[in-house]
Amino acid sequence: MVEDQVSASDRIDAALARIERAIAARRAEHQSLSRQHQALRTSMAEAIAAIDQLLAEPRG
Repeated sequence: MVEDQVSASDRIDAALARIERAIAARRAEHQSLSRQHQALRTSMAEAIAAIDQLLAEPRG
């Protein structure tokens, strides 16, 4: 009986460790996507500003 409890406890600990690793991986993935999104927003803002500048130039 005690052996079963230890085994169950070990399985629970292992499951919690797997869950914690999965959460950490998701968090890292989210942070990476957030950085990529911000870089894309910055790039798009620069491109739109360049287009605005071209449109504002007088045509000759």
